Amino acid sequence: MRGAPKLPQVAGQVNYRLARNCIVSEFRKGRLSKLDVCDAQPELLRAAINCGQETHEDCPICEEVKVVLVSYAFGSRLPASGRIVTSRNDLDKLTRSGRELACYVVEVCPNCAWNHLAKTFAVSGRRAERA
Repeated sequence: MRGAPKLPQVAGQVNYRLARNCIVSEFRKGRLSKLDVCDAQPELLRAAINCGQETHEDCPICEEVKVVLVSYAFGSRLPASGRIVTSRNDLDKLTRSGRELACYVVEVCPNCAWNHLAKTFAVSGRRAERA
């Protein structure tokens, strides 16, 4: 439609919940130690504390605090380490140029350093073509 605002289009999403559940199960069975699963890098922990979006879900490892989600975008003209996306507005700004982005959402416990990739998806700044 002519004059319509450009909206980011999500091309698809991969959810890693089954892999997460498997790791948590192995930890609870004693096959993985806390050191094996609580290995978040310092920068990821800083992002979780300062920019993370709190959830209503308890950490599956320490069960003491709620996990937070940290979102990253990767694409052309972005730093090699990606860019933290703190809101929908941030994502909209990144897609205004029309470039495609790969987005990653990581689940992090700021208390025990548990972390797991929650989901990935691709975003395009181009308008979806009408059928």
